[in-house]
Amino acid sequence: MIINFIIAGLSFLIGAKLLPGVKLKSVSQAFLVAIVIALLDITLGTLLKIISLGILTLGIFNWLLNAILIQVADWFLTGFNVKNFWWALGLAAIVSFVSGALSSIFQF
Repeated sequence: MIINFIIAGLSFLIGAKLLPGVKLKSVSQAFLVAIVIALLDITLGTLLKIISLGILTLGIFNWLLNAILIQVADWFLTGFNVKNFWWALGLAAIVSFVSGALSSIFQF
């Protein structure tokens, strides 16, 4: 669980470095974003998945859902800024790719 937390924080940090429309104040802010996104996914994400059951079952829906959760986290956190939904989609894609790659590397 700690490794997954570190991987998520690093993924957000890398995404913020690669995308000019995403700003993070510090490295610790990246880990705070990872915590907030995880909490939002547990609460709001679960609710949205239940509501949309059967509408979109492809990975595209999870990608859109992650972008929505990133936008909600942007609203809550002051040191985290995402310009618009398109940048959130890009960040969601990068975070998904980087966390998948890092998870496969650090798999025990």
